[in-house]
Amino acid sequence: MAEYELHCFGESGHSYKAALMLELSGCNWSPVFLDFFNGETRSVEFREINEMGEAPVLRHATRTGEVVLTQSGVILDYLSTITGKFAAGSAIERREVLRWILWDNHKMSSQVGVLRFMLNYLPEEKRSDDVIAYLRGRVSGAYQVLEQHLATEDWLVGDKPTIADFSCCSYLYYPEPFGFEREDWPNISAWLDRIAALDGWKAPYDLMPRKA
Repeated sequence: MAEYELHCFGESGHSYKAALMLELSGCNWSPVFLDFFNGETRSVEFREINEMGEAPVLRHATRTGEVVLTQSGVILDYLSTITGKFAAGSAIERREVLRWILWDNHKMSSQVGVLRFMLNYLPEEKRSDDVIAYLRGRVSGAYQVLEQHLATEDWLVGDKPTIADFSCCSYLYYPEPFGFEREDWPNISAWLDRIAALDGWKAPYDLMPRKA
């Protein structure tokens, strides 16, 4: 039996953040498929697990009982604390890690996720060109911030990979078109290669089940 269970689905970039951390940390974990596209996150049963109705959900079987956590940033922080892997090296670095995770959740992953959903999963007749154009501008601004930071740094915080990197990289490995072309962002592309070179790295659809 796995020590960790991650309720997730392959198309979810937020789920991939947690799945990647579990895999790279060598945790004994298993994915539990969450049928997002058929409305499972809106079900009464799922809302009893996560009242926010979002993926992912981490369940950790400990000696003193089960820990259930939601929100990818919280899950990443918990796993780095429990495992000691990919954690900040000091209190100052920990604040910097949290700064990048919060930035990602507000300025990048949240925008990229919606844009990618609209372009790839929403029926064409329901798409809004104005909203898509707005989101493209938002994500381009986020990419510019990331590209500039990585011009002088190999990793987002300190001299080694941390959960900040796993948070910010998550959507950028997906193959579906959503306006991110790696050749346009050479520093980001090199950073993604460094993460992918970590022992145990896997792409999103190799870590989590996806819709049929």
